[in-house]
Amino acid sequence: MIALNNIMLMRGTQILLEDVSLVVHDAQRVGIIGRNGCGKTSLFLALAQTVPLERGEIKMPTGLRLSMMDQETPGSERTALEFVLDAHVAFRKLEAQLAQAERDGDDNQMAKLHSSLDDIDGYNISNRAEQLLSGLGFSIAEFTNPVSSFSGGWRVRLNLAAALMCPSDLLMLDEPTNHLDLEATVWLEQWLQRYQGTLLLISHDRTFLDAVIDNVIHFEGRKLIPYKGNYSAFEKQRAAKMALQQAMFEKQQKRKSQIEGFVRRFRYKASKAKQAQSRLKELERMQDIAPAHIDSPFRFEFPTLGQLPSFLMQIENLVIGFDSPLVTKMNLGIRSESRIGLLGFNGSGKSTFLKVLSAQMQPLAGSIIEAKKLRVGYYAQHQVDALDQQSTPVKLLQALDAKSSEQQIRNFLGGFDFRGSRTDEIVSNFSGGEKARLALAKVTWLKPNLLLLDEPTNHLDLDMVHALTVALQEYQGAMIVVSHDRHLLTNTVDEFYSIHQGRFTEFKGDLHDYEKWLSQGAGADTPANTNEATSGKVKMDKKEQRQLAAAKRGELAPLRKREKRLEKQLDKLQAQLHNIEQSLADESLYSEAQKGTLSDILQKQGQLKSQLEQNEELWLSTQEDIHQLQS
Repeated sequence: MIALNNIMLMRGTQILLEDVSLVVHDAQRVGIIGRNGCGKTSLFLALAQTVPLERGEIKMPTGLRLSMMDQETPGSERTALEFVLDAHVAFRKLEAQLAQAERDGDDNQMAKLHSSLDDIDGYNISNRAEQLLSGLGFSIAEFTNPVSSFSGGWRVRLNLAAALMCPSDLLMLDEPTNHLDLEATVWLEQWLQRYQGTLLLISHDRTFLDAVIDNVIHFEGRKLIPYKGNYSAFEKQRAAKMALQQAMFEKQQKRKSQIEGFVRRFRYKASKAKQAQSRLKELERMQDIAPAHIDSPFRFEFPTLGQLPSFLMQIENLVIGFDSPLVTKMNLGIRSESRIGLLGFNGSGKSTFLKVLSAQMQPLAGSIIEAKKLRVGYYAQHQVDALDQQSTPVKLLQALDAKSSEQQIRNFLGGFDFRGSRTDEIVSNFSGGEKARLALAKVTWLKPNLLLLDEPTNHLDLDMVHALTVALQEYQGAMIVVSHDRHLLTNTVDEFYSIHQGRFTEFKGDLHDYEKWLSQGAGADTPANTNEATSGKVKMDKKEQRQLAAAKRGELAPLRKREKRLEKQLDKLQAQLHNIEQSLADESLYSEAQKGTLSDILQKQGQLKSQLEQNEELWLSTQEDIHQLQS
């Protein structure tokens, strides 16, 4: 058990926590939630006794073994495998003692040491270290590479492997999924589910949190407030709590109206029925938890785009890579409404593909045909690093658009929580999360009609990730997203493409299907549910092709007709329901004199909801039939 007794924690002159008392019980799995800068990392450092408390005490059991993920890794000539093994201090100590005993020819000491090694399962430790490195994306050939040869992102993975390698009763991980791809994130999720000790986890990845934690500690006004359950349970509990605050009622209603408007506009846009069902469930859930984020300082949206060309980009026989091809035969048409999630292991070519599409790199072969009015907005980690450190947020946007007034720019920056004097501070004073928000603001300000996003949630806190998700839902243009954040992908994209072993293919399932493929080993085969032309099929002659196409059109015609009829009915029902819900906001309706009228309205509301549900099921069934015919 870990007990915080009346603690006060400061960073410089800023009070982070004041008079906080809290207990974390053995084997609890706790998500530490709060905005960037609130003190999450400082709390970890206080628990590790590397920063002092201003007041109070932290009590931990005697002999508690603590492991914490380091944030920095200096370069060294130690190999990756040696670096991870070094984290198991007891093993390294016994290993050194055994080597000395062998040099001394001390058979008795060697026998004792071998017994001690057996007690800590020492003969399997090297194998465990190799499994950790493999799970986090390192190839076998890289095990013997020196730490100094790895980039910053890969050194973060080495720190994570070392933290997992270290025997512990308390494991503290600070943003462990930053710099991980989706595949490594799923592997880590499964590893943590098997962990037997107490886990404290800081993360902005809500799907990851939901799968791993059973409790939440939330930073609220210099206090730590505990919640039972995973992150989704926390959102619902906090939403209920916030809904009780009457001062927030008007803002809540406005946000709920925005989400309902999004549901009406995009409910029928999903290209596949299975993904449509996932999206509908997520949107309905977002309405319920909207109040949990009502006090978020982030509120931004992508500018209205006006008329969009039907096709923004046509990719034909594209080959990408560096000295040699990484991916070949890439073909893709990007329409104005395309919303694509890109899947694949780290190093498969996802980031390279986005760099080629954004003209940051040249393709090795093939062609990219662009619409005349194409405006690409490209966001990646290196753009955060490339921000002018001596400039200010206002000056950065003025350099992009001299026509807009300074007040317009300041108003826009406010949605990214740059307000008052913060808009005139130099970039070098900002944290990693603030720089990421600023780089994202630059991309948004340019009014792109094609967004290329490479891990956009890295360094953002959960409130900002939520704001980004909402903004992307309402974004009118096309987008291709690379992200390990499954919640963001589920809520913003309609179709998936996979890059695996040099092949670029459509993935017809959802993220759950992709995770199942990963859990089954993700071996040499292309992911299941991919769509590859001519795979395993005998080529038909042109006459047979025309006959088959005509037959399919004949079968599709009545389904398309039914689809359009149902969509019109759904739009009509949604409009009627919206009008009723607006009328229910009239306080005079709840007087004794209006009791009968209120009863009639509520009855009509129930009927409309029932009709809406029935029509949605028919529409989804029709979508499934259309999808099967087109497969």
